[in-house]
Amino acid sequence: MPQIKGKRIVIIMECTEAKEAGVPVSRYMTTKNRANTPDRLEKRKYNHFMRKHTLHREKR
Repeated sequence: MPQIKGKRIVIIMECTEAKEAGVPVSRYMTTKNRANTPDRLEKRKYNHFMRKHTLHREKR
């Protein structure tokens, strides 16, 4: 039987404000534990195109 690697997965977080501003979309790669956070992850991260902190959401 194959061994289960774990519940941690790699996700891509994408800026939500960049499309409205007309600048390229900022993306970050991170990991999350699927058991602890089953819903989409949201964090305020730095968008280097807009030069400020913006809301980034998990992309599916």
